Amino acid sequence: MGSIQKPYFSQDSSNSLVFTTKIKSGTKTLKDRLIDAVTDDPNLPALGSSIARIVKLSSSDDQSIQQLSYYVLSDVSLTQKILRLSNSAAFKAITNKEISSINKAIFLLGFDSVKTSALAILLVDGMPAKHASHVRIELIHALAASVISRKLAALTPFTKDIEEVSIAALFKNLGRILLATYEPDLYHSMMALVTQGQHTPPQASMLVLGFSLDTLTEALLEEWNVPVNVIQALSAKPSGALITPKNKQEWMQIAAEFCEKAAPLVLGTNLIAEEIELKEKLLNRFGKVFSLTIPILNELISKATLETRELLVSADLESLDKNNKISQDSTHCEFDIAAEENLINELTINNDEPHNLQITERYACNKPYNASPLLLNGIQKTTEMMASGDYRLENLINLGLDSLYSALGFRFITLCLKDSKMNSFRARSSLGKKNLEYQKGFNFSTIPTNDLFHLAMQRNIDIVIANAFIPRIRKLMPLWHTTLLPDACSILVLPLIVNKKPIGLIYADRETESLEGITHDEAKLVRILKGQILIALNSK
Repeated sequence: MGSIQKPYFSQDSSNSLVFTTKIKSGTKTLKDRLIDAVTDDPNLPALGSSIARIVKLSSSDDQSIQQLSYYVLSDVSLTQKILRLSNSAAFKAITNKEISSINKAIFLLGFDSVKTSALAILLVDGMPAKHASHVRIELIHALAASVISRKLAALTPFTKDIEEVSIAALFKNLGRILLATYEPDLYHSMMALVTQGQHTPPQASMLVLGFSLDTLTEALLEEWNVPVNVIQALSAKPSGALITPKNKQEWMQIAAEFCEKAAPLVLGTNLIAEEIELKEKLLNRFGKVFSLTIPILNELISKATLETRELLVSADLESLDKNNKISQDSTHCEFDIAAEENLINELTINNDEPHNLQITERYACNKPYNASPLLLNGIQKTTEMMASGDYRLENLINLGLDSLYSALGFRFITLCLKDSKMNSFRARSSLGKKNLEYQKGFNFSTIPTNDLFHLAMQRNIDIVIANAFIPRIRKLMPLWHTTLLPDACSILVLPLIVNKKPIGLIYADRETESLEGITHDEAKLVRILKGQILIALNSK
């Protein structure tokens, strides 16, 4: 693509001003530029795919619950924020039980609640300019709208569709978020017209940009494979008082619009007179659809305010929002320790260790039947240790190795790392039978050869071998390994790669054949544990 020159304004067939950018190979509209900015931004490599993956999970599918748990646990930061939110004061109203795992959060708070919270946090984390005040304001607005949608469930017969409305409400102002991120000057120009009160947001968008920001939002959500019914819910209904919707899709449109327009009440950024005026407008437009009255609206906003604040704190937005208070009433979000001296203890997460999972039966190779729950339990413990920030690298590595060792029934397991001074890969930590003896001899040259270990690292592939004595596999085993561990039959090799360069591997084995191998779900959990060890090695 050619070099980008200065922007200019031109007239389109509708006489609107259109912001374009001249490029040697042609001309791109601002809308195309914004879409390209999102898809090409190196800071957003996985936002779209992450959102698409979570959005498509359905609460009616039992497997989705497990997949949501796996996905959250694979991201240490996301896990920490979801657990923090789950144990916040807002959710203590739902359950007074300690929530120490993602599975428990999904069970006690509900699949949809955890799913939409995860989407909100991913959206915030994915925005490269989230600390800029104008971007932060739009992100806070999006999160508030999403929370309002959850509280709307009590006012509608379409309860099962609240999840889709929450997603639509979260992305309702996505166009403004992206404009604020990539074209802040145009964002300020557009919002100045809206603030003056002479133009609606769509009118200001057409005047300044030459197109509706809603079309930008729709284009990106299509790019991210968000379901069509959610995208269609972003379309606005005609102005004036709304009547009872004819179908689910109409109701979703109305609900998403209500949540977006009611968000300023949760944020508490308007003057009292402006809030009264906004409430009247909401009652006039949406009152019949949701059977709204002032007391009902006030209660809905009050509940949404507390939960929004907790979500903003968990997403690391609230502490940055010094100019826009979430609630004018501190009693909703602060503790009066003098009057309620036991409240802190009541809300403190219980640190007692959960009951150890029992290994009921094992395969002939010694692998437990319940390997997946055991792996998940190990991931949870490792995540909690990492989230605390107060740990020794050696302890975390041993915890990760022990989780793999116990859950999969290995005889010996070790972490092997590159020793640049000795030009070799050398075992550093190990567990199992004769582990110190094996650890001492477990080292090999960094010079690549066509053996199992170098090939795994060169191609960055995780390897599971059911029977290493099969001739064609035996040929790949290096002499040093067959000498040190001549009876190793079933083997696991997990290469550790950073910036496309091998830093070592995790090795584990058993003395017997493993006909059952590793299931798809077990493989996911093994990779998560491997990822946690990699993160720890890079951060300490």
